[in-house]
Amino acid sequence: MRKCPSRLFFPALFSESHDKPSIRVDTCGSLNQALKSGRELILATKRYAKDSAAESWWHVLSTAGLILAALAGTHWNFNLPAKAICSVLSGLLLLRFFVIYHDQQHHAILPRSRTAQVFMRLFGIFALSPSHIWRSSHNHHHNHNSKLRGSHIGSFPIMTKSQYLKSTAGVRWKYLFMRHPLTILFGYFFVFIVGMCLAPFLKKPQRNYDGLIALLLHLAIAVALVHYWGWLALLLTQTIPHFILYAIGTYLFYAQHNFPAVSFNDKAGWTYDKAAIESSSFMQTSRLMAWFTANIGYHHIHHLNARIPFYRLPQVAREMPELNTPRSTSLHPLEILRCLQLKVWDVDLQCMVGLDHAMRQPAPVS
Repeated sequence: MRKCPSRLFFPALFSESHDKPSIRVDTCGSLNQALKSGRELILATKRYAKDSAAESWWHVLSTAGLILAALAGTHWNFNLPAKAICSVLSGLLLLRFFVIYHDQQHHAILPRSRTAQVFMRLFGIFALSPSHIWRSSHNHHHNHNSKLRGSHIGSFPIMTKSQYLKSTAGVRWKYLFMRHPLTILFGYFFVFIVGMCLAPFLKKPQRNYDGLIALLLHLAIAVALVHYWGWLALLLTQTIPHFILYAIGTYLFYAQHNFPAVSFNDKAGWTYDKAAIESSSFMQTSRLMAWFTANIGYHHIHHLNARIPFYRLPQVAREMPELNTPRSTSLHPLEILRCLQLKVWDVDLQCMVGLDHAMRQPAPVS
């Protein structure tokens, strides 16, 4: 069998992994024989899908408190470098809270708390990700993860090499723009301001009115910051934190489903557990970054059972040998470059390839 060209150029270069002893990483995509599979494997995860209200509220309130403290540090601080540090810290803490929000939207934490529901709805508007818009697109993503057809809603689009070569210049441009590194880097504007708020509102104003509310609130906060504290306050308190939140968050979402060992299938070969294990990566990070990302790196486990609270995901990885050989990537610069170079799915090679590889080979004959 021919090897995927994107797997030939770089060795496995990874940052220090959290829970490294308990996870055997398979960088080439081959999986050891699992003890359980299919429905049996999914059912085996149900015992971990239990929320501890006290622990969940601790994570919610402690993270919210740290965010408020960091944002305050961007104002009531006479030292500019310290303000800048607080600004960066605010972005990382907002990233953590966004993943916690994401968990609550899956009903993994505080599923029966009306207080949590209202609190998270308000956060969703503040974070340019209104609750029902987020849930509808993200739930579609979970139910259609790694399908070659229908997976573009709530996710990055995927074309086969044949589809790409047969497409018009305009379709190609739009496809590449949606997957472009700058689109991911500026996820603040392209993915959230436009994709999560403006576009849904313009498409269905009566249904997605909270997208407009989120935009108006965001603008009102910006105007207030400039009016009362000046342009530096806008930069440090809103722009930099949100830029960090959405740049890292958008890349994580991209790389966890667009990495060299990923697998895509047509409907005939698709199963929920296969999509979770073979099409969702384990993102290796340091322990500190695992905390800031609220364990979203265990994405293969999250996709297998989205009702497992984020603080139980490392326990699942330790105790279930079936999940000990995940397909992985990391935040190492070369790994990031490796993921960003992937453009289309090569049906013959059964892997993602770069645009240069797709263009220099003829499309397979139907």
